[in-house]
Amino acid sequence: MPLFFYSALFLMYPETRALFPVSMATQRDRLVSALGRVVSNVDHVEDVVPFLQQLGRDHRKFAVVTQHYPAVGQALLATLQHFLGDRWTPALANDWTQAYGLVAKVMTEAAEEAAATTPPWWDGEIIMHEPRAPGIAVIRARLNYPYPFRAGQFASISVGLRPRMWRFYSFANAPRRDNTIDLHVRVVDGGAVSTALVHGAQRGDALKIGAPLGDRLTLDTNLPKDLLLIAGGTGLAPLKALVEQVAYEGARCNIRLFVGARTSRELYDIEALSKLDAEHPWLSVVPVVSHDGLYRGERGYVVDVALKAWRGQEVFVCGSEEMVQSTIARLLDAGVPAEQIRFDEFTSAGGREQ
Repeated sequence: MPLFFYSALFLMYPETRALFPVSMATQRDRLVSALGRVVSNVDHVEDVVPFLQQLGRDHRKFAVVTQHYPAVGQALLATLQHFLGDRWTPALANDWTQAYGLVAKVMTEAAEEAAATTPPWWDGEIIMHEPRAPGIAVIRARLNYPYPFRAGQFASISVGLRPRMWRFYSFANAPRRDNTIDLHVRVVDGGAVSTALVHGAQRGDALKIGAPLGDRLTLDTNLPKDLLLIAGGTGLAPLKALVEQVAYEGARCNIRLFVGARTSRELYDIEALSKLDAEHPWLSVVPVVSHDGLYRGERGYVVDVALKAWRGQEVFVCGSEEMVQSTIARLLDAGVPAEQIRFDEFTSAGGREQ
């Protein structure tokens, strides 16, 4: 279905091809996800209005404008007609035409509203690129002007080596006065953007940064609660940002940060974390290694080690999709209330390469 849709779109409106990356594989996967959500709610479009609004705002980074929506609508209807065959009736075509009209209206209005206050993306320049472990790099970029984000948020990132390709990455820092952001990037299988960022990017290279997203891992320090943070791999990034936020705003809680990795070599940020631990009495950093028999520190799965320290704290979890799902299941089995577990849904959204 995605292949047919894009073929129809590019044949009917060849000028739209320039909006998309050379490789369409990931874009097709995202289309299936987005269309599936709309299709499953076609009789209750109002239920997906927030999703459509965010989709409209986010598509500004692809240089999508109002005039492109009719083209997408025609390609979508042609695709549905092709796959439904005799089941594609005039009445069904009319229903879908009206539904898509509402979808386009919601997306364009959200995009126009966002355009009044924010650019489609911010430009940044890499000022630090440090390989920290095999396949892992820590990158610092300075943005061209102030970027209004919160610790714990993420954004879509594009690098000049992979034009028009965007992937989600969390910020590893709280907002700073010098407009810099830190990214922790691990190469993933088939990850064109992560590979370019880790192995190809260097100081002076340009980045594009989309608008900040997500609030599930953000923290209100006006409501102080002790925290237990569980990080897997580069899922450390947003949790480290929370630690920075607490340090900047003045500690009103105690934090225990458990950092999991397969081997000691993959504890790529341990030097910086140890320094934070030494500077702040309210912070305790515990590295945990699962597959390294020579490691002398805590060994095992990070969630099991962290559970030994759980005393009713609010729990934040970030890592790969597999790590997050298994960690949450283990926490629930151990009696941690679901309402005290915070994790970001984008870790399983398919667009994240971290």
